[in-house]
Parts: sequence; C-alpha cells; structure tokens
Amino acid sequence: MDSIPFNKPFIAGKELFYIAQAVIENRHTAGDGPFTKKCQQWLEERLGCKKALLTHSCTAALEMAAMLAGIQPGDEVIMPSFTFVSTANAFVLRGGVPVFVDVHPDTLNIDESLIEAAVTAKTRAVIPVHYAGVPCRMDAIMEIAGRRGIVVIEDAAQALLSQYRDQCVGVHGQMICLSFHETKNIISGEGGALLINDPGVIERAEIIREKGTNRSQYFRGQVDKYTWVDVGSSYLPSDILAAFLYAQMENAEQIITKRNLIFDLYREGLRPLADAGRIRLPSVMEDCRCNGHLFYILTQSLNERTELINFLVQREIYAVFHYVPLHTSPAGRRFGRIHGSLKVTEAVSDCLLRLPLYYEMTPEDVRRVVSAIEDFYHQR
Repeated sequence: MDSIPFNKPFIAGKELFYIAQAVIENRHTAGDGPFTKKCQQWLEERLGCKKALLTHSCTAALEMAAMLAGIQPGDEVIMPSFTFVSTANAFVLRGGVPVFVDVHPDTLNIDESLIEAAVTAKTRAVIPVHYAGVPCRMDAIMEIAGRRGIVVIEDAAQALLSQYRDQCVGVHGQMICLSFHETKNIISGEGGALLINDPGVIERAEIIREKGTNRSQYFRGQVDKYTWVDVGSSYLPSDILAAFLYAQMENAEQIITKRNLIFDLYREGLRPLADAGRIRLPSVMEDCRCNGHLFYILTQSLNERTELINFLVQREIYAVFHYVPLHTSPAGRRFGRIHGSLKVTEAVSDCLLRLPLYYEMTPEDVRRVVSAIEDFYHQR
C-alpha cells in the first residue's frame, strides 16, 4: 500500500511547456519577463487589486510591505502569535515591535475585538493572517484601522481565491502578501506576490523590488537612465518560475474545486467523531468562501496529538502539527510583546493536527485517513 504524504507538488497543465517557451522562444529567464507580466495581470484582474508584483517569496512581499509602510525602530505592529515567523520577521528587520494578540477559537484568525485595545501611540500597522485560507473579519479590522490611522497589511499566504462577502481576499487592506510555495494551492516551488491597493506606494514598491533603482521607469521610457534612488533589494522571481506559475493560474478554479472536495470529504467523514466530542473540526464563516487550503483537527491534548501522529505513521499516513506560537519562541520574547491573554493560541498550538491534503489526493486516500483516525479513537 502506498504511503500518503502530507503534501505533494503537482503539474496541473502546461507548466513544462511554458518553461521551455520562456527559455527557447522568449529567451528571458531572469525577472520581469513575459510570464511575470502575465501572472501579475492575472492577479490584478482576478482579485481586483490595483497593482500586483511577483516576488521570490511571501517573505519578500512582507519585507517590501514593511518598508512601504515606513516601519521605523520602535514602531509597533499588531499581529497574531499563531502564524509563521515571516509575519513578524519582516517588521523586526525594520526595527518594528510585534505586538501579539489572541485568535478566535473557531477560525484561529486574529480576534478583531482585541485589536483596538492593543493600539498605542507607536502602532503603525495591523497584520491579519488568513489562517487555513479562511478570511479574517475584514470589515471590522478595516474600520478600526481607518479610525485609528494604521495600515492594514494582510498575510494571505494561505488564502489565494478565498472570498469574504463575495470579494476575493486582496481588495481590503492597503497591501496583501501571497505565497506560491509548494505547500500552497497554486504553486511555483518558491514564490510570492505583493498586492497593492494604495496608489501612493506603487511607484516606490517597484523601486524597492528592483534593488532600490528606478529600473522599471527606465524600461517604460519615463527616464533616460536608471540609478539607485532608494533602499531596496532583489525581490524578483525568475521568469522560469513565473512560467510554471502561470500554468497553475490557468487551472486555478479546477485546483480550488478539487481541494474543496477533499476538504468536504474530510469534514463529512470526521463529523461523527466531532459530534461525539472526540475532536474539533475547522470552522468557516457563512459569509466566506474558503479555498480548501488545509484541513486540520483539534485533539484533546498534546499527548493525544503525539500519539495520533505516531499511530498514523504506522499506517504510512503523514500528518503534521503547525505553528509554535511566536510569543513563546526565543526571538518572539526578545523582539515582541504580548497584549492580553493568549490562552486560545497556546491551547490550539498543542492540539492542532494538519491532515494530508494535495491536488492529486483521491477520495480513497481521504477515506483511508479518516478510517485510520476512527481506528485510533475506537482503540482509546
């Protein structure tokens, strides 16, 4: 019997053909080639943002956003502790101070009711993280941010094509950061994008992305030569990666539909255990459309989760836990601070288990995972 990995990279369409086209026909493998432009146009048209810039990772997009937000030493940035390290690192690199607040127990997204109390005179931004592709309550977050004059930068690494109240994630905050890492829904191995809805920072974003030069303006004929004009770095991906990515974008709806099917099969199959109070399942708000990024269960304890992981490994099924809360990490304690209690974050971190979910997964694979989990709980 074949093993069931946690994740598996995949080919959805013309990925290899487009890579060959980038090299042989376009003769452009560096950044900002024809396929990069196609991907950026797809993002702008599909998501409705004002400007999309491909980057070599979501981490790069977050770092650009921190610079564009003008983060200075001592500035505070409100964010959940239950997130990937890049969410905080991008701002710490500019001297910013992450202020960690708790999450909702149902969606595991930032609890917007805690944001305003965490705002101080030093607050410059808030970073909603759309965990598992489930959108945060953006209306409330945008209202608070607008009233308090702080920037909203969405960490949407997991949320491409998720919708909040019939609008795709990508139209609310001033800036939105995406990931195309091989563990995401739409992939290019490594890769990301910065979406911008504030026209006032678009020109500077192009400069920061091009090592602090006005190279983009030069190629548009707006200046007769390009030179170093601002801080920046090399945030462009290769057009080879963009070629792979564009083929995935062409099949995006098919990919999302398949992942949501797997998500629904898990939820249906594990519902009896949830109804019996043995586990908890993910929650999606009624006014949201999830992209099926990941499926997790919440066990009763850390020990139970560890035993379940080992039990599944014996069946050659590979499930993994997720974030260790940033506020409990050495760097989190050094660079950030906590606002209020983070009891939900700490409880969830010990009990959350992500199940295998990938494009080529079959209904039979899902049933095998569900059956193994059922066996584990029946034996307890």
